[in-house]
Amino acid sequence: MLKRLFQLLFLIVILYAAKPLWEGPVSEYVDLSFLDPLDARVETVLDEEMIESALAYTKQSITKVVAFISNKTAESSAPEQVAQPALETPKQGFISIHNIEIGTPESEVVAELGEPMRKSVNEYGTEWLTFHQNYQNFVMLSYDIKRRVNAIYTNDRLISSSIGIEYGLPKADVRASLGEPITEIRKGTNIYKLQDNEGMDIFHSDGIYMYVFYDLHQQDTVTAVQLISDQLEQRKTALYAPKNDAMRKGFEIQLFDLTNAARVRHGRSILTWDDQASVTARKHSIDMATHDYFSHENLQGESPFDRMKKDGIKFVSAGENLAYGQSSSIFAHEGLMNSKGHRDNILVREHQFLGIGVDFNDKEQPFYTENFFAK
Repeated sequence: MLKRLFQLLFLIVILYAAKPLWEGPVSEYVDLSFLDPLDARVETVLDEEMIESALAYTKQSITKVVAFISNKTAESSAPEQVAQPALETPKQGFISIHNIEIGTPESEVVAELGEPMRKSVNEYGTEWLTFHQNYQNFVMLSYDIKRRVNAIYTNDRLISSSIGIEYGLPKADVRASLGEPITEIRKGTNIYKLQDNEGMDIFHSDGIYMYVFYDLHQQDTVTAVQLISDQLEQRKTALYAPKNDAMRKGFEIQLFDLTNAARVRHGRSILTWDDQASVTARKHSIDMATHDYFSHENLQGESPFDRMKKDGIKFVSAGENLAYGQSSSIFAHEGLMNSKGHRDNILVREHQFLGIGVDFNDKEQPFYTENFFAK
């Protein structure tokens, strides 16, 4: 009898150790509805001292096993590292990304980066051309009508600057080099105030708007940079781009690529796009945009996992991230990475698949839904 009770207790402790993986509002690991009656039954049989002793011993054992498995998993699943380019000091401006600056002609981009992996419509009315090698050396850029770079973004170690701006630099050092960031930006007849500590600074110099994103979980250090030419920034006369199907598809695939680039940078595996999960995610974004709410639980009381199961998606683990109101997938992604629960979902090692759905409300504000899962 006592042996059976210890077996039961060992099972409970294993499940308890994994509890943070399913307990959060945005992620779930398998159906654990049987836990409640099991917990209650064991607590009525074993005395408190015996439970504490067994828990302490078993937790030590589990910690060692989990650490060993995690190390082996990291070794086996981390993507093969691709050599990063030797970065040169910018030739004309004060900053470049992958040796490319605002104004660089397409011929030089092709010589440096080759052909893009993907093209998608962006919020500025141009296209993001996406370059990477298995999501390493990740760059997105746009051309003007003369086929010269008018926008560029990276969340990789590809930043070179004549004044010392680089990936991993503390915010204080960035501001010491560039001065105080601007506190407002004009779009048409509207002026938008920028809040401090949004995880981002905006600087304006030499005909360039420079968006510097910080990792709040790494002591406010530079994690990404986006450069936009004056002409392109002023061409976008409203905070939000006009909603249309091309914009929705662009936001979805851009957020997918940004997520994979972040996973690879943190030593995680590349996720595979899943069409059905994308349909499920898009339906939730449409529902939120149409009925003016923002929640993982819809108006019928269904959780993300209810919706995924309802749509025939089989999973052993799953998670959902939501974002609302960010004017682009870049801003949505950087915000999610600075929110612990959402960041944890993005970086779960076991996740294999991702579907993303976007929709817009009548104010053209985007709703982003990410559905992660593993089979």
